[in-house]
Amino acid sequence: MQIVNLEEEILDLLGGADVVEWREAMSEQSHDYDIAIIEGSVTMAEDEERLWMIRGRAKILVALGACATIGGINKLKNNFNLDEVKKCVYGKNASMPHLETSLTRAIDEVVKVDYKIHGCPIEKKEFTYVIRCLLMGKKPEIPQWPVCVECKAKGNPCLWDYEQVCLGPIIRAGCDARCPSSGFRCFGCRGYVDAPNVTAAKDVIEKYGLKVEDLKSKMVLFGSKQRPTDE
Repeated sequence: MQIVNLEEEILDLLGGADVVEWREAMSEQSHDYDIAIIEGSVTMAEDEERLWMIRGRAKILVALGACATIGGINKLKNNFNLDEVKKCVYGKNASMPHLETSLTRAIDEVVKVDYKIHGCPIEKKEFTYVIRCLLMGKKPEIPQWPVCVECKAKGNPCLWDYEQVCLGPIIRAGCDARCPSSGFRCFGCRGYVDAPNVTAAKDVIEKYGLKVEDLKSKMVLFGSKQRPTDE
């Protein structure tokens, strides 16, 4: 939907590329891709098989959105017994064999990913920037600093002062501090920044008289079973 919402700008992007397959917009299909963009997490065996097929046909693979880049909210189920999850969602008599042993995984936990476009939802400007770079043969530069940097640049008041356990100190920037700028804490949809400053995060926790567990409880929504070293 964010791509469709680009409206006229999407015409400029399409002018520099031949779209050979787009499930939501066209019926045609292709067997080879210069750039393949994948959204969604891997939850079933058939997802994995299809992903390996696309990876084998694509020169460049881009993971799009939180579900693809870090597993997203779907990964919440990995914290629980999968049989119990199945019963909770589909009822005790549900027959869903493919879900019995299916953990949710991000795309790069199955195949090699070349680039990631983070967020839930993604940032339209970041999407167009990454695609333009790839079309020109350039490497897109994704922020390697935390959301706090963007908050300070915008002059936002720190939400920790308002008793909100914000994940800004450890989450990758690039969203223009969208949530904190609207008075909401950072929920972590862009994943951990590379080499997060854990010491700084602990200092913030101690400053406000909280415990590490208080921060961890907020990390679960988008950070369940997420590798803190994800690129």
